[in-house]
Amino acid sequence: MTDVGDRAEWLGHEVQHSKTLDRGIRFGMVAYGVVHLVVAWLAVQLALGQHQQNASQKGAMQTLAKQSYGPLLLWLIAVGMFVLVIWRVVEVFTGHQEYRGGKRWRRRAASALKAIIYGYIGYLALRYAVGSGSSSSSSSYTKTLMNQPYGRWIVGLVGAAIIAYGVSYARRGWTEKFLENLDARGTLGDTGTAYRWVGKVGYIAKGIAFCVVGGLFVAAAYTHHAKKSGGLDQALHTVLQQPLGPVLLILIAAGIACYGLFCFARARHLST
Repeated sequence: MTDVGDRAEWLGHEVQHSKTLDRGIRFGMVAYGVVHLVVAWLAVQLALGQHQQNASQKGAMQTLAKQSYGPLLLWLIAVGMFVLVIWRVVEVFTGHQEYRGGKRWRRRAASALKAIIYGYIGYLALRYAVGSGSSSSSSSYTKTLMNQPYGRWIVGLVGAAIIAYGVSYARRGWTEKFLENLDARGTLGDTGTAYRWVGKVGYIAKGIAFCVVGGLFVAAAYTHHAKKSGGLDQALHTVLQQPLGPVLLILIAAGIACYGLFCFARARHLST
């Protein structure tokens, strides 16, 4: 068993340091950044009164699908996202060797969650690329789950997990831990300072968005009202309904755009 484990670790190391995978990850990061910029633009449109806009990853795919080269763009995004999935799955099984014990497993769990997020976006891009985008909402899935034994508890735990992930994201932004994702050149000089501020704002804004999404799931579980749950679009609509909602929404949109720009910086100065 030790030989098998050592061989798997060696194989994972070889894959992680593959030049082909490195190029694929950089391409995937650019695609991920594009998705965030489109979502940010949709959020601004929502803040300005266009309430029919779906300010989410799904809305981004719908918007791209309507462009002249929409299907091609969606195929490229799908490919980029699935490369990122491969990268994170390799990390789940053989990555984060520099850590020990519980910290390594927490890092691997985070990689698994990121693989799911990338996979979902890739799936959406693929569906809209072939013209079969789904119209189902997250609330319908939540309703089905809550009708199962212990369903409300599961939905509540999912919401709590999303909130925890959002807090960790915002904390990563506040403490500037995200800079470890850039190589040394990406942290130096005026360019490095710009990357630092873009990343800081982006991570904090995205963390806030995750917390709102998680809060909606917790509220749905507590009230047994599935329509209270939802993804990013529902979360941004909730923000819009608050005092100074349009202003808050534009600020969050700016933060999401900053995260997208940081993805471009990470593609250029990748430190895996």
